[in-house]
Amino acid sequence: MSEAILEIEPKHAKNIWGPFDCHLKKLEKTFLVSIVERDGAIKINGSLENVNRIEKILLELLELSKRGNEITEQNVNYAMDMAFEEKNNALLDIDGDIICHTMNGKPVKPKTLGQKAYVDAIRNKMITFGIGPAGTGKTYLAMAMAITAFKNEEVGRIILTRPAIEAGEKLGFLPGDLQSKIDPYLRPLYDALYQIMGADSYLKNAEKGLIEVAPLAYMRGRTLDNAYIILDEAQNTTPAQMKMFLTRIGFGSKVVITGDRTQKDLPKDQVSGLDTAIKVLSKIDDIAFCTLTSQDVVRHPLVQKIVKAYEDYESKLNSRNSKKK
Repeated sequence: MSEAILEIEPKHAKNIWGPFDCHLKKLEKTFLVSIVERDGAIKINGSLENVNRIEKILLELLELSKRGNEITEQNVNYAMDMAFEEKNNALLDIDGDIICHTMNGKPVKPKTLGQKAYVDAIRNKMITFGIGPAGTGKTYLAMAMAITAFKNEEVGRIILTRPAIEAGEKLGFLPGDLQSKIDPYLRPLYDALYQIMGADSYLKNAEKGLIEVAPLAYMRGRTLDNAYIILDEAQNTTPAQMKMFLTRIGFGSKVVITGDRTQKDLPKDQVSGLDTAIKVLSKIDDIAFCTLTSQDVVRHPLVQKIVKAYEDYESKLNSRNSKKK
């Protein structure tokens, strides 16, 4: 058994412990240690390896708190994951990379090493593919980068698009005209725009044609110069649609393509344009492919568990099918 004692100021202790000490309880349960708070200090008892891990995690969370961050359950979960992988101070390494601020003043920044690599790729490459499960921030971070580039006058306009593919419903069954039928498919893009840019600013720029949100079919026949272009839900494109989209790109443009290969709404016999693009374009220098995993999920911790459970299930299923063949 080993023991360590840490002194943490009360104003930071409350932030690190979490509501009803939930973060400390999670650390105790995960690492099989005992953590006791006494006279402004905490005592950690357990195996030498786990006591060292807890000490490093708490010091990292303390520094994060000193920088003005609210310590969330996602922070604690990610710090624990990194501790098991012997990657120290991962949260501190990514904390300073602020992309922009929302209308409420909340900083938008990567929260995992996978997200940081994704953001860096967007900065450095002309075309970036962000591939990963729901909740990994693929679209939101791409939107933040696009809006920042637009505000800094690095591009003249923003174009946001996604294929209008039905997930079980048919477009004809929905009420209203064509635009009303299409809008629900584009709603996630609007939501991010409103949160980061504000509804008034978006509407003003949309009226001028500087921000465009449209289904993928509307891209045919165009050349998109000096624009920041985001293709969302790319797993629902056909190879022909993906080729059409990629050949629209003009001078001075930057492109981000996001998709989740496990959530296709295409007919069963239809090959995904995203899968084809990964095979065809993987050796081109100015195109980056960033793969995010369940470890990069930044929604409710339960979402991370759901994504991981599906990943494990599909992995076992693929392994079983391979053996049968």
